[in-house]
Amino acid sequence: MISKKRVLVCPLDWGLGHATRCIPIIHALLEEGAEVIMASEGAPLALLQEEFPALKAIVLPGYGIHYSRRLPMMASMLFQSPKILLRIIREHRRLKKIIRNHQMDCVISDNRYGLWNKTVRTVFITHQLSIKCPAAFRFIEPLLYKINLFFIKKFDECWIPDAAGKGNLSGELSHAKPLPSSGAYIGMLSRFDFSSEQLAGKKYKFLAIISGPEPYRSLLLEKMILELKKANAPALIVAGEPHKKYTRMLDDNVRLVSHLNAADMKEAILHADVIICRAGYSGIMDLASLKKKAILIPTPGQTEQEYLAQYLSEKKMFYAISQSKLNLEAALNEINQFGDFSEISFEKKYLNTIKGFLEKVN
Repeated sequence: MISKKRVLVCPLDWGLGHATRCIPIIHALLEEGAEVIMASEGAPLALLQEEFPALKAIVLPGYGIHYSRRLPMMASMLFQSPKILLRIIREHRRLKKIIRNHQMDCVISDNRYGLWNKTVRTVFITHQLSIKCPAAFRFIEPLLYKINLFFIKKFDECWIPDAAGKGNLSGELSHAKPLPSSGAYIGMLSRFDFSSEQLAGKKYKFLAIISGPEPYRSLLLEKMILELKKANAPALIVAGEPHKKYTRMLDDNVRLVSHLNAADMKEAILHADVIICRAGYSGIMDLASLKKKAILIPTPGQTEQEYLAQYLSEKKMFYAISQSKLNLEAALNEINQFGDFSEISFEKKYLNTIKGFLEKVN
């Protein structure tokens, strides 16, 4: 057992995926005897507080990314880029105060670019070294890669939650370009133990897991309620609102809950025939860890998710369909062709990575 270190863990506030994949990181840190403080805001912080109620939590404002129902996502991001840069500068300054006030020894940042510091050891977690753009803007991708690396190199280490080689889930997002000198593949991060367990006596035909930034989370929720009511089969919808507490029946078959903790979510996934969710990378890691068939619906205009959905569909892992073309009856006719996880590596390299990281902390 190593000497006790105080670690700040900070997920990005863009959907819930960055927070969910911090759950195995926090468990591993606690197993190694570290003292963990969590920092984020809104739904991601609420999720972590529910999973780790005994841990100290700090409100650290995120990037506040919002999208318009009218503007394409790329245009929306461009308009918000000055605000995002300002938030990065502000979080960098706030980190100095947090380190001083809480005597932090190290910082683990999941996709928060401003959380590097010269006085303590810092880690940046990302699965996206290469940032995908719409076809008309592909020429910008090399520049975005260089900008991404500029920020990543300010951290002492870069952890990539994926496997090296062909047993990977992220494809070109983290394998198309050279790794930074501090980069390392640490294996998949899932809040669930890797398992091929399948429960008998399925409760649900469909489990819809809603997530992502607004207004896209609410738009998908509205569409899923309509689709599942038409399906006339037992279904559960998890609305992706951990900061709220509600559960209700929408009709004789469809149940809606605000949120499920990790243990309850795993049970629901194992009790369902078909999972329906966004093509977010953290959710994909969770589904792969349980070897579950799923329908992936990428967030419209979010090029990372559109790429992942296509890439994993071509590998016959998950069935993918656009939100505008979603048809559950047609999807059910196709989904049995998917669910091939034979190439995927489930090695938990991150356990040794975390142990080695803490041993380097002064």
